[in-house]
Amino acid sequence: MIKKLYDWLGSKVHSKYADIFLCFLFYFEAIFLIPVDPILILFCLEKRNKAFIYATMATVFSILGGITAYFLGSFLWDTAGHQILNFKIVTYILPKETFFYLRSLYHKYATWAILIAGFTPIPYKAATFSAGFCKLPITGFIMFSLISRGTRFFLEAGIIHIWGDKIKIFIDRYFNLLTVVFILILMVIFFIAR
Repeated sequence: MIKKLYDWLGSKVHSKYADIFLCFLFYFEAIFLIPVDPILILFCLEKRNKAFIYATMATVFSILGGITAYFLGSFLWDTAGHQILNFKIVTYILPKETFFYLRSLYHKYATWAILIAGFTPIPYKAATFSAGFCKLPITGFIMFSLISRGTRFFLEAGIIHIWGDKIKIFIDRYFNLLTVVFILILMVIFFIAR
């Protein structure tokens, strides 16, 4: 089933709406949990001459989605944040003092949090919502998102631009194994993030 989805996405690369499709996915990836790296890799493999254009589009629209999620997180804090902290079950799991202490740590180390979430497989949306929720400075959020997301996407595009044919053969040959490994990595990250 996943192989069919992979092949279907490969056909989208050659559609006249391919660029819009890519931008749409990367915008919503910062708000919802959508694994977009395989899509960027696929697009770059199918059209290696556009690899860096795709990386640019992915970076710009991922950050635009991140800014949207930042403001959603900020809005949620303004409208419901304090009320959420007053629920008995929430105060039992996370006392207010602990929440505000963690929030101060996030303010102190926000740069690293955004860099880590933007560059690693840890969901970027976790950093985008929480940055707004914790009222981090928007300029720093955008700057470190740009550094981390741009580095990640341009690194992927650069590797494919240089070794594209070999990587495509490798992916086609070991697609099922790579899918299982990727899912296991996501499960481990999800388990650790909990």
